[in-house]
Amino acid sequence: MGVQLYNVVIDSADAAKLAAFWASATGWDAAEWSSADEAVVRNPGTGVNLYFMRVPEEKAGKNRVHLDLSPTPDSDARAEIERLTALGARVLTKYDGYTVLADPEGNEFCLTGDLG
Repeated sequence: MGVQLYNVVIDSADAAKLAAFWASATGWDAAEWSSADEAVVRNPGTGVNLYFMRVPEEKAGKNRVHLDLSPTPDSDARAEIERLTALGARVLTKYDGYTVLADPEGNEFCLTGDLG
C-alpha cells in the first residue's frame, strides 16, 4: 500500500495559456486536449506532471507551495532567467544562489544557481 505524487495542481485564470508558459519553460509537452478550463504539462520521465485548472478567484498573497527549478548542465542561471522572462516570467527578488520569479499569472517559483 502507499501513494505516489502524480500531479502538482496549479490554479489559474486560463489553464491553457499558463500550461503553454510552463511547457516552454520546462521543455515538456502540453496535452493536445488542453483548454482554458484545464490543461496538463506532462513530464517525459517518470516524474510529476503539472496540472492547471481554472478557478474563479484571482491569486491572493504568496504561494503556500512553489516550484524550484535549476538550469540544465548545458545552461546557467543568468541565461535561464533571460529565457524565462522572454517567455513572460518576471523577476521578483535575487538572492545568493537563487532567484525568485513569477509566472505570467503571478505564481512564484525559484531558479537555483549563482548569477556570478
